[in-house]
Order: sequence, then C-alpha cells, then structure tokens
Amino acid sequence: MNYWLGKVLKAYVLMNTDLAKEEEVVKALREIEGVKEAYALYGIYDVIAEVEAETMEKIREIVLTRIRRLESVRTTITLITMGEGLPKK
Repeated sequence: MNYWLGKVLKAYVLMNTDLAKEEEVVKALREIEGVKEAYALYGIYDVIAEVEAETMEKIREIVLTRIRRLESVRTTITLITMGEGLPKK
C-alpha cells in the first residue's frame, strides 16, 4: 500500500558500523537499488543513507534485507519522512 498517494516515499537510515568500515559500507550502500545517497558521518552515527521507494513495503525490504545485512553494519535507525519537503526560499 502506498501511503502517500503516488508520491515517492523517502527514508533516512542512520547506521553504526564496525570500526574504520565507514567507507566500505558507503560503497556497498551506493550499489543497492533504492539508495539515492550515502555518506560517512562524524558523530554518534557512522553512516547515513537516503532511501527512496514507491511503497512502505519496499522501504522495509531495502532496510531489512539489504542494508541491515551488510557485514559491517552493526545497528540502524530508520527515519521515514512525512511527505514533501519544504521548498527553498
């Protein structure tokens, strides 16, 4: 079921990785269909990925069966957006 009536759903996935594996995880994420952007971070989390899909089920599939199964990913937190972003001024 598409909760946003034809709009693409977007989620951000925050990850903790094994020590010094951030770049390896970012490279692997960029190969996953549905992952639009991925970056290494400074701070509490090591990596962030932007995921887009047509349905909540597809977002769930990407996160659970692709991202969380990457060897060096230890924990994830998924933030799903609530529709359109605010326009730039």
